Amino acid sequence: MKEYDVNKIKNIALAGHNGSGKTSLAEALLFKAGASDRLGKTADGTTVCDYDPEEIKRGISINTSLASFEYDGYKVNLIDTPGLFDFAADMIEGIRASDTVMITVSAKSGVKVGTRKAYDEAVKQNKSKMFVVTKIDDKDANFFNVLTDLKTVFGPTVCPVVVPVISSGRIVSYVNLIEMKAYKYDDKGNAVETDMPTAEISEKFEYRVDGLIAAVSEAVAETSDDLMEKFFEGEPFTQKELIDGIHDGMNRGIITPVVCTSASELAGIDMLLKEIELLLPAPNEVYTAEAYTPSKEVAEVECDPAAPVSAFIFKTIADPFVGKLSMIRVMSGKLNANSETANSRTGSSEKIGKLYTLCGKKQTEVSSASAGDIVVASKITANTGDTLSDPSRIVEFAPMEFPHPCYSLAVKAKAQGDEAKISTSMQRLTEEDPGLKYEQDENTKEQILSGLGEQHIEVAAAKLRSKFGVEVDLKKPKIAYKETIRKKVKVEGKHKKQSGGHGQYGHVWIEFEPCVSDTLIFEERVFGGAVPKNYFPAVQKGLEDSVKKGVLAGCPVVGLKAILVDGSYHPVDSSEMAFKTAASIAYKEGLRQADPVMLEPIGELKVTAPDDNTGDIMGELNKRRGRVLGMEPVTHGVTCITAEVPMREMQDFALYLRQSTRGMGSFTFDFVRYEQLPANLLTEVIAAANSEE
Repeated sequence: MKEYDVNKIKNIALAGHNGSGKTSLAEALLFKAGASDRLGKTADGTTVCDYDPEEIKRGISINTSLASFEYDGYKVNLIDTPGLFDFAADMIEGIRASDTVMITVSAKSGVKVGTRKAYDEAVKQNKSKMFVVTKIDDKDANFFNVLTDLKTVFGPTVCPVVVPVISSGRIVSYVNLIEMKAYKYDDKGNAVETDMPTAEISEKFEYRVDGLIAAVSEAVAETSDDLMEKFFEGEPFTQKELIDGIHDGMNRGIITPVVCTSASELAGIDMLLKEIELLLPAPNEVYTAEAYTPSKEVAEVECDPAAPVSAFIFKTIADPFVGKLSMIRVMSGKLNANSETANSRTGSSEKIGKLYTLCGKKQTEVSSASAGDIVVASKITANTGDTLSDPSRIVEFAPMEFPHPCYSLAVKAKAQGDEAKISTSMQRLTEEDPGLKYEQDENTKEQILSGLGEQHIEVAAAKLRSKFGVEVDLKKPKIAYKETIRKKVKVEGKHKKQSGGHGQYGHVWIEFEPCVSDTLIFEERVFGGAVPKNYFPAVQKGLEDSVKKGVLAGCPVVGLKAILVDGSYHPVDSSEMAFKTAASIAYKEGLRQADPVMLEPIGELKVTAPDDNTGDIMGELNKRRGRVLGMEPVTHGVTCITAEVPMREMQDFALYLRQSTRGMGSFTFDFVRYEQLPANLLTEVIAAANSEE
């Protein structure tokens, strides 16, 4: 691809609810623009953007993919993002790299939770927005109901631009309200201009056209005082005034155009390509990006090709054959292949090798990329969220904010000896997907994989198998129970053994009592040399080894103080090993007598959910033995509930919350302390612990 001027580049993220037609729309745009030679289908696994084997197998998008193409002198970087909530991190990455978020809404199912989430993320990241009503050809489609929905949910900024003419439940033509022209489409998606609709064609359409034109004019009038004055005087706007007004309004976030398409029939796709060219802002028209200097001062970075280079890595792809691929948005200057930049986070030099543009998995090598463009670098060490800068002007862009992993499963290699391969492969996967976290539980020693949902973790395990050849088993993580005592006891431990030659003799009296400590506290109060000092470390070591396993379920023991008070020794048969064994005997007997109890981990839960769901959530927390500590409003219609809940009750809470709030709820859960396990659960926990041994 040739190098493009900054005002000839359009960066678009496709976002929306799962199944709303994002990938199909991308496919139609690529085919209509001549970037692909066939119109692929998601169901057949033949689309440009869904090329990962897992995507083809599941029939859904699970990765952010980049499809760059040329059209009418412009370069369009299309970023197709997943719609499933499990892969929300990819949507955030795609929106970060874009200037406009094109939100797909199915004409059949209308505004869904994914629609709201995509819109909210676009607002949060200060991006311009456009609604594309898809599947307009479906027999159950109802464009005008969807348009009413959009206005109701997202307010008066919603502005229709392309609308269908419907007669007897069938689409007759599409009206472009900017041009005030109507078009019909043949079976190959070619447009032919036709007459504007009359009352004979559609009973209500003449009224609706007037109303829709008025809505467009009113939205455009809001963009400037001169246009508002012209609007009040009743003068119609020229086509140029409408285009410039919507373009300006999109850039300022006060107009969200609505168009309609049929990706399968290619209807409306040519008009959408024209709207991309005319209405969507170029990279140098959007707000100036803010970055931080090494001294943490705010610096404005203009999208200027002549400035020192700065670039943001928004996505990493772990490719087992090519190596690491890094998707980069060039923020200023020019990024050249075979050049050196500075990694602003680490301060180290970053060697840039080859650069590519992508159209799905197809790579095209390029020599450079200018400000505003998106390019891919291979085999660099920088990670997602890093900034690459010219050493003469080091700046760092703010990192992306990702949802916290909230669903965890334990990972175990199916084949012996694969543990090291799992660790290396997981590092690659977590680089690719910031929504994943992989770590060892310091209490249970299990390897824990955490993500945003069950499907998220299943896909990660499938990628381990397909990309890195490692098979794993997934199971519920163990709960890190502990044991302690509730009363003070004094017990004897004696180890005496004679077997010809030297025997073994160790004898101790130890007091055990509760205390506040996560580790064993050992003291000695021996008088008269009953136990020689050189055996004290052996007694302590015997106890330290013993507290790793309690007497109830074999869990680690905490809150234990041991005081060596008396004992005896044999000048020939006593040894460190004998006293270590005697201490262990005393420990086992002492804990049995000291009223041992199980402790369970308690975490602080913060749930953010719509007000309509708060009652159900609090009822659910009560069922899960939770204690609600308080509630406070977050934004209009959204409340945060704070509670303390036992960790054993939280394994499937992420799935419950997603189902009950239809994906609108989120939560964080952090360990705070241990509390005594209720007696009615003790038998169940002990039985489970014994079965795992």
